[in-house]
Amino acid sequence: NYYWHDMNAMVFGAGDETVVLAHGYGGTRFIWDDVVPALAARFRVVVFDWSFSGAADGKRYCCSYSGLADELVSLMDELGVRSATFVGHSMAGMLGCIASVARPDLFSHLVLVGASPRYINEDGYEGGFEAGEVDAMLAAVEADFAAWAPCFAEAVVGPEHPAAVAKFAAQLAAMRPDAALRVLRAVLTSDLRRVLPDVEARCTIVHCARDAVAPLAVARYMQRAVAGAADTVVIEDSGHFPQLTAPDEFVRVMEAIMLVDH
Repeated sequence: NYYWHDMNAMVFGAGDETVVLAHGYGGTRFIWDDVVPALAARFRVVVFDWSFSGAADGKRYCCSYSGLADELVSLMDELGVRSATFVGHSMAGMLGCIASVARPDLFSHLVLVGASPRYINEDGYEGGFEAGEVDAMLAAVEADFAAWAPCFAEAVVGPEHPAAVAKFAAQLAAMRPDAALRVLRAVLTSDLRRVLPDVEARCTIVHCARDAVAPLAVARYMQRAVAGAADTVVIEDSGHFPQLTAPDEFVRVMEAIMLVDH
């Protein structure tokens, strides 16, 4: 069963607990295809497209974290979702954190998959990138997005997973180049560490052991920084997309998280 909304929201399954799956930069709701059937057998599962997604209508899009968090709150209100388990991949993890501070009634548990509040290294903080690397990446996107996209997809998903690389690359390439640049700039240059001490929802931080986007140090930092109870689960896989490269393990992790909650 499903329900359409202007963010292409779809609802699968009919369990008592609701799981909201939110894709990150470059993705679409289809990034979850390999895990939705197993999760929907036990839970009510919501997937959707952020307005910047290549699967959205493209007429208008938001590229600010505050605006996107508002999109999420509006969607959950429209669907009547309360006390959900929110699964935010990559940038969507921090969007869930921001939304949970504004509307704690909507979220019972935040599952932060490869999330990061800050991507640039600083003294005493390992974000994964030097400032010059970020500048070079943004310049490459601005110069030739179509050429950059497949290279980025292979780097972040992992060349040992060619089918998964191809799936993400197709979704990334569907983004409007202007949206791709503006959203990536917002992600890579943001510093949202100040948000974490206000996050009181229970958090499970899910990270791959070798993530080219966010090192494991980021997961440990987030676990210490959030106000609520938090733990970290490490998937022994490489890459930034465990829902693509290790879907069975991802589902097992999610089922274990939901079992603890209920």
